[in-house]
Amino acid sequence: MDTLPNCPECGSAYTYEDRGMLICPECGHEWTAGESVEETGLVVKDSNGNVLEDGDTVTVIKDLKVKGASGAIKQGTKVKGIRLVESSDGHNIDCKVDGFGPMKLKSEFVKKA
Repeated sequence: MDTLPNCPECGSAYTYEDRGMLICPECGHEWTAGESVEETGLVVKDSNGNVLEDGDTVTVIKDLKVKGASGAIKQGTKVKGIRLVESSDGHNIDCKVDGFGPMKLKSEFVKKA
C-alpha cells in the first residue's frame, strides 16, 4: 500500500487523495502531490518589502499604542527572535517586547534590522 504524506499545514496523518489532490480532513488543506512545503509556506514582508523569517530581529518604525498598557511601544524598539504566524486579523508576528511581554505585531509596522 502506498503511504501518503502528512498534511504540511497541521501535520495530520489522515490525508487522502481525490482526483490528483491530497486533502487533509482535519484542517481542510488541499495540495498536489509534487508541491513542497516551501511553496505553500507563509511569506511575510516588512514595511520595506524585505522577506522576514522566524528568528529575525526587527525594529518598530512608529509608536504603537498597546491596549491595556499605560505606555506605547516606542519607535526604534528592537524586537529579537520573532515567530511568523498566519492570522486573519493581520497580526502576523508573534514576539516578546521588552517591558510589555508577549504580543502580536503587524509586519507593516516593523523593518528588518
